[in-house]
Amino acid sequence: MSTHVTIIGAGLGGLALARVLHINGIPATVYEADASPTARTQGGMLDIHSDTGQVALQAAGLTDEFRSLILEGRQAMRMLASDGSVLVEEGDDGTGGRPEVQRGELRQTLLASLPDGTVRWGHKVGGVRSLGAGAHEVTFADGSTVTTDLLVGADGAWSKVRPLLSGAKPRYVGSSVVESHLYDADTRHSATAKAVGGGSMLALAPGKGIMGHRERGETLHTYVSLARPQEWFAAIDFTDADAAAARIAAEFEGWAPELTALITDADTAPVLRPLFALPTEHRWERVPGATLIGDAAHLAAPNGEGANLAMLDGAELGQALAAHPGDVEAALAAYERPMFPRSAAAAIDGDKLYELMYGAESPQGMVDLFSGQG
Repeated sequence: MSTHVTIIGAGLGGLALARVLHINGIPATVYEADASPTARTQGGMLDIHSDTGQVALQAAGLTDEFRSLILEGRQAMRMLASDGSVLVEEGDDGTGGRPEVQRGELRQTLLASLPDGTVRWGHKVGGVRSLGAGAHEVTFADGSTVTTDLLVGADGAWSKVRPLLSGAKPRYVGSSVVESHLYDADTRHSATAKAVGGGSMLALAPGKGIMGHRERGETLHTYVSLARPQEWFAAIDFTDADAAAARIAAEFEGWAPELTALITDADTAPVLRPLFALPTEHRWERVPGATLIGDAAHLAAPNGEGANLAMLDGAELGQALAAHPGDVEAALAAYERPMFPRSAAAAIDGDKLYELMYGAESPQGMVDLFSGQG
Protein backbone atom coordinates (compact mmCIF):
# COMPACT_ATOMS: atom_id res chain seq x y z
CA MET A 1 0.00 0.00 0.00
CA SER A 2 1.53 3.32 -1.05
CA THR A 3 -1.06 5.69 0.44
CA HIS A 4 0.52 7.85 3.12
CA VAL A 5 -1.68 8.05 6.23
CA THR A 6 -2.12 11.44 7.89
CA ILE A 7 -3.04 11.18 11.57
CA ILE A 8 -4.19 14.20 13.55
CA GLY A 9 -3.40 13.81 17.25
CA ALA A 10 -0.58 12.08 19.14
CA GLY A 11 -2.65 10.59 21.92
CA LEU A 12 -2.64 6.88 22.67
CA GLY A 13 -5.02 6.05 19.83
CA GLY A 14 -3.14 7.97 17.15
CA LEU A 15 0.20 6.56 18.27
CA ALA A 16 -1.14 2.99 18.39
CA LEU A 17 -2.34 3.45 14.82
CA ALA A 18 1.02 4.85 13.71
CA ARG A 19 2.85 1.94 15.36
CA VAL A 20 0.70 -0.77 13.74
CA LEU A 21 1.08 0.95 10.38
CA HIS A 22 4.85 1.13 10.88
CA ILE A 23 5.29 -2.58 11.60
CA ASN A 24 3.17 -3.30 8.51
CA GLY A 25 5.31 -1.10 6.28
CA ILE A 26 2.68 1.61 5.76
CA PRO A 27 4.00 5.20 5.94
CA ALA A 28 2.27 7.63 8.28
CA THR A 29 2.76 11.08 9.79
CA VAL A 30 1.21 12.23 13.05
CA TYR A 31 0.50 15.94 13.51
CA GLU A 32 0.21 17.11 17.11
CA ALA A 33 -0.67 20.54 18.50
CA ASP A 34 1.60 20.20 21.54
CA ALA A 35 5.04 21.72 21.08
CA SER A 36 6.81 18.63 22.43
CA PRO A 37 6.10 15.30 24.17
CA THR A 38 6.53 17.02 27.55
CA ALA A 39 4.52 20.16 26.81
CA ARG A 40 1.78 19.11 29.26
CA THR A 41 1.02 16.37 31.75
CA GLN A 42 -0.55 13.21 30.37
CA GLY A 43 -3.05 12.28 33.05
CA GLY A 44 -2.83 9.64 35.73
CA MET A 45 -3.18 5.90 35.97
CA LEU A 46 -4.79 3.68 33.34
CA ASP A 47 -6.06 0.14 33.80
CA ILE A 48 -5.26 -1.64 30.55
CA HIS A 49 -7.92 -4.24 29.81
CA SER A 50 -7.13 -7.71 28.55
CA ASP A 51 -9.81 -7.61 25.83
CA THR A 52 -9.13 -4.13 24.44
CA GLY A 53 -5.99 -2.19 25.38
CA GLN A 54 -3.79 -5.27 25.79
CA VAL A 55 -5.02 -6.61 22.43
CA ALA A 56 -3.99 -3.32 20.83
CA LEU A 57 -0.54 -3.37 22.41
CA GLN A 58 -0.04 -6.94 21.27
CA ALA A 59 -0.93 -5.90 17.72
CA ALA A 60 1.63 -3.11 18.10
CA GLY A 61 4.30 -5.61 19.17
CA LEU A 62 4.73 -3.87 22.53
CA THR A 63 3.49 -6.42 25.06
CA ASP A 64 6.86 -6.82 26.78
CA GLU A 65 7.40 -3.07 26.96
CA PHE A 66 3.89 -2.63 28.37
CA ARG A 67 4.43 -5.26 31.04
CA SER A 68 7.58 -3.47 32.18
CA LEU A 69 5.44 -0.41 32.99
CA ILE A 70 2.90 -2.21 35.21
CA LEU A 71 2.78 -0.97 38.79
CA GLU A 72 2.21 -4.06 40.89
CA GLY A 73 -0.65 -4.02 43.35
CA ARG A 74 -2.45 -1.06 41.82
CA GLN A 75 -5.46 -3.17 40.80
CA ALA A 76 -6.49 -3.12 44.47
CA MET A 77 -9.71 -1.20 45.05
CA ARG A 78 -11.65 -0.09 48.11
CA MET A 79 -14.89 1.79 48.65
CA LEU A 80 -15.26 3.93 51.72
CA ALA A 81 -18.25 5.54 53.39
CA SER A 82 -18.16 9.28 53.96
CA ASP A 83 -16.97 8.62 57.53
CA GLY A 84 -13.97 6.72 56.20
CA SER A 85 -15.18 3.24 57.10
CA VAL A 86 -14.58 0.47 54.56
CA LEU A 87 -17.70 -0.66 52.66
CA VAL A 88 -16.03 -3.13 50.30
CA GLU A 89 -12.46 -3.96 49.39
CA GLU A 90 -10.74 -6.02 46.70
CA GLY A 91 -7.06 -6.82 46.58
CA ASP A 92 -4.94 -7.05 43.45
CA ASP A 93 -5.52 -10.67 42.44
CA GLY A 94 -2.41 -10.73 40.27
CA THR A 95 -4.24 -12.01 37.20
CA GLY A 96 -3.22 -9.04 35.08
CA GLY A 97 -6.73 -8.63 33.68
CA ARG A 98 -6.62 -4.88 34.25
CA PRO A 99 -3.08 -3.95 35.31
CA GLU A 100 -2.33 -0.31 36.01
CA VAL A 101 0.24 1.83 34.23
CA GLN A 102 0.87 5.55 34.10
CA ARG A 103 -0.54 7.17 30.97
CA GLY A 104 2.54 9.31 30.38
CA GLU A 105 4.86 6.30 30.51
CA LEU A 106 2.67 4.31 28.12
CA ARG A 107 2.55 7.22 25.70
CA GLN A 108 6.34 7.54 25.82
CA THR A 109 6.66 3.82 25.05
CA LEU A 110 4.51 4.26 21.95
CA LEU A 111 6.47 7.33 20.88
CA ALA A 112 9.78 5.51 21.29
CA SER A 113 8.53 2.70 19.06
CA LEU A 114 8.13 5.02 16.06
CA PRO A 115 10.79 6.19 13.60
CA ASP A 116 12.21 9.64 14.22
CA GLY A 117 10.13 12.32 12.53
CA THR A 118 6.89 10.35 12.54
CA VAL A 119 5.33 12.88 14.94
CA ARG A 120 5.38 16.51 13.87
CA TRP A 121 5.07 18.60 17.02
CA GLY A 122 3.64 22.13 17.18
CA HIS A 123 1.12 21.53 14.40
CA LYS A 124 -2.22 22.79 15.66
CA VAL A 125 -4.99 22.23 13.14
CA GLY A 126 -6.93 25.30 12.13
CA GLY A 127 -9.28 23.62 9.67
CA VAL A 128 -9.84 20.72 7.33
CA ARG A 129 -11.58 20.68 3.96
CA SER A 130 -12.47 18.10 1.35
CA LEU A 131 -10.84 18.34 -2.05
CA GLY A 132 -13.05 15.63 -3.53
CA ALA A 133 -12.31 12.04 -4.56
CA GLY A 134 -11.21 11.17 -1.00
CA ALA A 135 -8.51 13.85 -0.79
CA HIS A 136 -8.40 16.40 2.04
CA GLU A 137 -6.42 19.49 2.92
CA VAL A 138 -5.40 20.20 6.50
CA THR A 139 -4.52 23.80 7.38
CA PHE A 140 -2.42 24.45 10.49
CA ALA A 141 -2.44 27.48 12.75
CA ASP A 142 0.81 28.78 11.22
CA GLY A 143 -0.78 28.81 7.77
CA SER A 144 1.00 25.75 6.40
CA THR A 145 -1.02 22.98 4.78
CA VAL A 146 -0.80 19.29 3.96
CA THR A 147 -2.85 17.34 1.45
CA THR A 148 -3.65 13.70 2.03
CA ASP A 149 -5.64 10.84 0.51
CA LEU A 150 -6.19 9.22 3.92
CA LEU A 151 -6.98 11.39 6.93
CA VAL A 152 -7.55 10.00 10.42
CA GLY A 153 -8.92 12.18 13.21
CA ALA A 154 -7.38 11.05 16.49
CA ASP A 155 -7.74 14.55 17.88
CA GLY A 156 -10.05 14.02 20.82
CA ALA A 157 -13.22 15.61 22.09
CA TRP A 158 -13.10 18.77 20.00
CA SER A 159 -11.86 17.10 16.85
CA LYS A 160 -11.25 19.32 13.84
CA VAL A 161 -11.64 16.29 11.57
CA ARG A 162 -15.04 15.15 12.90
CA PRO A 163 -17.09 17.78 10.98
CA LEU A 164 -16.02 16.10 7.73
CA LEU A 165 -17.97 13.03 8.78
CA SER A 166 -20.55 14.10 11.34
CA GLY A 167 -22.42 17.11 12.62
CA ALA A 168 -22.48 15.74 16.17
CA LYS A 169 -21.02 17.90 18.91
CA PRO A 170 -20.08 16.96 22.47
CA ARG A 171 -22.59 17.88 25.17
CA TYR A 172 -21.93 18.56 28.82
CA VAL A 173 -22.98 15.51 30.82
CA GLY A 174 -23.93 17.48 33.93
CA SER A 175 -20.82 16.68 35.98
CA SER A 176 -17.26 17.90 36.22
CA VAL A 177 -14.11 16.54 37.80
CA VAL A 178 -11.58 18.55 39.79
CA GLU A 179 -8.08 17.03 39.84
CA SER A 180 -5.15 17.51 42.20
CA HIS A 181 -2.19 15.59 43.64
CA LEU A 182 -0.61 14.83 47.00
CA TYR A 183 3.12 14.09 46.98
CA ASP A 184 5.09 12.10 49.57
CA ALA A 185 1.71 11.02 50.87
CA ASP A 186 2.87 8.13 53.05
CA THR A 187 5.31 10.44 54.80
CA ARG A 188 3.39 13.72 54.94
CA HIS A 189 -0.26 12.58 54.80
CA SER A 190 -0.20 9.14 56.41
CA ALA A 191 -3.89 9.01 57.38
CA THR A 192 -4.99 9.90 53.86
CA ALA A 193 -2.50 7.47 52.30
CA LYS A 194 -3.83 4.72 54.54
CA ALA A 195 -7.41 5.56 53.52
CA VAL A 196 -6.57 5.33 49.81
CA GLY A 197 -4.72 2.05 50.25
CA GLY A 198 -2.49 0.42 47.68
CA GLY A 199 -4.55 1.04 44.56
CA SER A 200 -7.70 3.08 44.05
CA MET A 201 -10.28 4.40 46.52
CA LEU A 202 -13.86 5.52 45.93
CA ALA A 203 -15.98 7.46 48.40
CA LEU A 204 -19.35 8.13 46.80
CA ALA A 205 -22.68 9.78 47.48
CA PRO A 206 -25.56 10.94 45.29
CA GLY A 207 -24.22 13.51 42.86
CA LYS A 208 -20.66 13.58 44.17
CA GLY A 209 -17.60 11.59 45.07
CA ILE A 210 -13.95 11.66 46.05
CA MET A 211 -11.62 9.25 44.29
CA GLY A 212 -7.97 8.67 45.07
CA HIS A 213 -5.49 6.71 42.98
CA ARG A 214 -2.00 5.70 44.06
CA GLU A 215 0.51 6.45 41.33
CA ARG A 216 4.22 5.68 41.24
CA GLY A 217 5.98 6.20 44.56
CA GLU A 218 4.05 8.07 47.23
CA THR A 219 1.93 10.18 44.86
CA LEU A 220 -1.84 10.22 45.26
CA HIS A 221 -3.93 11.50 42.35
CA THR A 222 -7.31 12.90 43.40
CA TYR A 223 -10.44 13.17 41.29
CA VAL A 224 -13.40 14.98 42.85
CA SER A 225 -16.66 14.57 40.94
CA LEU A 226 -19.58 16.95 41.36
CA ALA A 227 -22.89 16.97 39.48
CA ARG A 228 -23.24 20.71 39.03
CA PRO A 229 -23.98 22.94 36.02
CA GLN A 230 -21.06 24.57 34.29
CA GLU A 231 -22.22 27.95 35.64
CA TRP A 232 -21.67 26.71 39.19
CA PHE A 233 -18.03 25.95 38.46
CA ALA A 234 -17.61 29.19 36.51
CA ALA A 235 -18.35 31.09 39.72
CA ILE A 236 -15.23 29.59 41.34
CA ASP A 237 -11.93 31.38 40.85
CA PHE A 238 -9.58 28.50 40.05
CA THR A 239 -6.66 30.94 39.79
CA ASP A 240 -6.88 31.15 43.60
CA ALA A 241 -5.93 27.57 44.40
CA ASP A 242 -6.61 27.69 48.15
CA ALA A 243 -10.00 29.35 47.78
CA ALA A 244 -11.03 26.99 44.99
CA ALA A 245 -10.00 23.92 47.01
CA ALA A 246 -11.91 25.22 50.03
CA ARG A 247 -15.03 25.79 47.92
CA ILE A 248 -14.89 22.27 46.48
CA ALA A 249 -14.21 20.75 49.90
CA ALA A 250 -17.24 22.57 51.32
CA GLU A 251 -19.43 20.26 49.23
CA PHE A 252 -18.15 17.41 51.43
CA GLU A 253 -18.80 18.98 54.83
CA GLY A 254 -18.97 16.34 57.54
CA TRP A 255 -16.92 13.78 55.58
CA ALA A 256 -13.90 12.17 57.21
CA PRO A 257 -10.89 14.55 57.35
CA GLU A 258 -8.59 11.94 55.81
CA LEU A 259 -10.86 12.07 52.72
CA THR A 260 -11.31 15.83 52.47
CA ALA A 261 -7.55 16.24 52.95
CA LEU A 262 -7.19 14.90 49.41
CA ILE A 263 -8.71 18.25 48.39
CA THR A 264 -7.58 20.73 51.03
CA ASP A 265 -3.99 19.51 51.47
CA ALA A 266 -3.21 19.07 47.76
CA ASP A 267 0.27 19.97 46.58
CA THR A 268 -1.00 21.07 43.17
CA ALA A 269 -3.63 23.62 42.25
CA PRO A 270 -7.07 22.12 41.52
CA VAL A 271 -7.71 21.65 37.81
CA LEU A 272 -11.27 21.75 36.52
CA ARG A 273 -12.22 19.19 33.86
CA PRO A 274 -15.81 19.49 32.60
CA LEU A 275 -17.11 16.20 31.22
CA PHE A 276 -18.59 15.97 27.74
CA ALA A 277 -19.94 13.16 25.60
CA LEU A 278 -21.06 12.50 22.05
CA PRO A 279 -24.41 10.78 21.43
CA THR A 280 -24.26 7.21 22.72
CA GLU A 281 -24.66 5.62 19.28
CA HIS A 282 -22.68 8.19 17.33
CA ARG A 283 -21.87 7.01 13.81
CA TRP A 284 -21.59 8.37 10.30
CA GLU A 285 -22.01 7.31 6.70
CA ARG A 286 -18.80 6.24 4.98
CA VAL A 287 -16.86 9.32 3.84
CA PRO A 288 -14.12 8.60 1.28
CA GLY A 289 -10.60 9.07 2.58
CA ALA A 290 -11.39 9.94 6.20
CA THR A 291 -12.30 8.33 9.51
CA LEU A 292 -12.08 8.88 13.28
CA ILE A 293 -10.69 6.96 16.24
CA GLY A 294 -10.89 7.33 20.01
CA ASP A 295 -12.67 10.29 21.57
CA ALA A 296 -13.01 11.94 18.18
CA ALA A 297 -15.30 9.05 17.23
CA HIS A 298 -17.01 8.11 20.51
CA LEU A 299 -16.32 10.56 23.33
CA ALA A 300 -17.94 9.40 26.57
CA ALA A 301 -17.73 10.41 30.21
CA PRO A 302 -14.73 8.68 31.84
CA ASN A 303 -15.61 5.05 32.55
CA GLY A 304 -12.27 3.25 32.34
CA GLU A 305 -12.75 2.40 28.66
CA GLY A 306 -11.67 5.52 26.78
CA ALA A 307 -7.92 4.92 26.44
CA ASN A 308 -8.43 1.20 25.89
CA LEU A 309 -10.93 1.74 23.10
CA ALA A 310 -8.79 4.44 21.50
CA MET A 311 -5.80 2.10 21.29
CA LEU A 312 -7.98 -0.74 20.00
CA ASP A 313 -9.45 1.59 17.37
CA GLY A 314 -5.97 2.55 16.24
CA ALA A 315 -4.72 -1.03 16.15
CA GLU A 316 -7.75 -2.36 14.28
CA LEU A 317 -7.67 0.47 11.75
CA GLY A 318 -3.99 -0.20 11.12
CA GLN A 319 -4.65 -3.91 10.70
CA ALA A 320 -7.56 -3.22 8.34
CA LEU A 321 -5.36 -1.00 6.14
CA ALA A 322 -2.70 -3.70 6.06
CA ALA A 323 -5.28 -6.35 5.17
CA HIS A 324 -6.71 -4.32 2.26
CA PRO A 325 -3.68 -3.07 0.30
CA GLY A 326 -4.72 -0.70 -2.43
CA ASP A 327 -8.33 -0.45 -1.24
CA VAL A 328 -8.60 2.27 1.38
CA GLU A 329 -12.38 2.38 1.33
CA ALA A 330 -12.70 -1.35 2.03
CA ALA A 331 -10.26 -0.94 4.91
CA LEU A 332 -12.12 2.00 6.43
CA ALA A 333 -15.47 0.20 6.16
CA ALA A 334 -13.97 -2.92 7.73
CA TYR A 335 -12.68 -0.83 10.65
CA GLU A 336 -15.85 1.20 11.22
CA ARG A 337 -18.27 -1.73 11.02
CA PRO A 338 -17.35 -3.30 14.42
CA MET A 339 -16.20 -0.04 16.00
CA PHE A 340 -19.66 1.56 15.99
CA PRO A 341 -21.50 -1.09 18.05
CA ARG A 342 -18.49 -1.66 20.30
CA SER A 343 -18.22 1.99 21.30
CA ALA A 344 -22.00 2.31 21.71
CA ALA A 345 -22.07 -0.68 24.06
CA ALA A 346 -19.22 0.79 26.10
CA ALA A 347 -21.02 4.14 26.37
CA ILE A 348 -24.23 2.46 27.52
CA ASP A 349 -22.32 0.49 30.15
CA GLY A 350 -20.64 3.71 31.22
CA ASP A 351 -23.98 5.46 31.70
CA LYS A 352 -25.13 2.58 33.89
CA LEU A 353 -21.92 2.79 35.90
CA TYR A 354 -22.37 6.52 36.46
CA GLU A 355 -25.89 5.90 37.77
CA LEU A 356 -24.53 3.35 40.23
CA MET A 357 -21.77 5.71 41.31
CA TYR A 358 -23.68 8.97 41.61
CA GLY A 359 -27.39 8.15 41.41
CA ALA A 360 -29.96 8.36 44.18
CA GLU A 361 -28.95 4.97 45.63
CA SER A 362 -25.22 5.71 45.79
CA PRO A 363 -23.07 4.18 47.15
CA GLN A 364 -25.15 1.03 47.70
CA GLY A 365 -25.37 0.21 43.99
CA MET A 366 -21.59 0.09 43.69
CA VAL A 367 -21.26 -1.88 46.90
CA ASP A 368 -23.69 -4.46 45.50
CA LEU A 369 -21.82 -4.54 42.21
CA PHE A 370 -18.46 -5.26 43.79
CA SER A 371 -19.87 -7.70 46.34
CA GLY A 372 -21.50 -9.72 43.54
CA GLN A 373 -25.07 -8.77 44.41
CA GLY A 374 -25.62 -6.18 41.69
